[in-house]
Amino acid sequence: MTALRRRMVEDMQVRNYSPRTVEAYVAAVAKLATHFRRPPDQLSGEDVRAFQVHLLNAKTSWSQFNQIVAGLRFFFGVTLARAGMVEMLPYGKRPKRLPVVLSVEEVAQLLAAARPGRERMLLQTAYACGLRISELLKLQVTDIDSARMVVHVRQGKGAKDRQVPLSVRLLRELRVWWCRHRTKPWLFPGMTEASRQRPMNATSVQRLCQKIVARAKLKKKATMHTLRHSYATHLLEAGVDVVTLQKLLGHTSLSTTARYLHLSRRQMANLPDLLALPPQAPVEVKDA
Repeated sequence: MTALRRRMVEDMQVRNYSPRTVEAYVAAVAKLATHFRRPPDQLSGEDVRAFQVHLLNAKTSWSQFNQIVAGLRFFFGVTLARAGMVEMLPYGKRPKRLPVVLSVEEVAQLLAAARPGRERMLLQTAYACGLRISELLKLQVTDIDSARMVVHVRQGKGAKDRQVPLSVRLLRELRVWWCRHRTKPWLFPGMTEASRQRPMNATSVQRLCQKIVARAKLKKKATMHTLRHSYATHLLEAGVDVVTLQKLLGHTSLSTTARYLHLSRRQMANLPDLLALPPQAPVEVKDA
């Protein structure tokens, strides 16, 4: 590891950045250096601007584009203390699209298509608790608190802990799952003998989910994260308020949670049917 890379890593570590963020930011700077075949601290503002144009021409997704920009802004702004370079690295404006949401019936259809055991337990736990895939795979047996009927979500996004309600049905099925496999410490360990000391790989779970979606013959493009979107929307439709939902999802900003209001059938049903409103009588204007 070069001295410059070590310094950048240490700059992030003292700020308590997550290992995934450290890895992504370092990779962003490495990508920049590889593109120009020069050390990144020798590059100018025009160089980084040209690199952004290159990313756009390469049809980089907006999420990846902005992640790379965030890494470069940290490197130049913090590690190199070049505030002027940060101004040369604007974020791209991401298109705002509503997430895919499954109906309660479609969730049941998806769960029915999952094979009993690992497949169904992964999907059921993700949906019943509204978990991100990283949170799902980091669950340990000791995180299931049957005495208080909560699930402890450890170090979710933003390095925050939170608790979510534990479904009675989910608890019953998790107990059956654990009694059969006696897995420790991870609730969902790797599938091979060599990987059982680690949680399952997220990519493997996503691929597994795609197979189940195809098996369920759903018309929507569902992923593991779709179950989280569905969880949030279904809770809103059941009458849970937005502030409570924000805490359950672990959102920092209420505006992030509020987007689910656009997806709730309950919210939409309360809106008036404009075509059914009685026409207003014209106001007669008298001459003075």
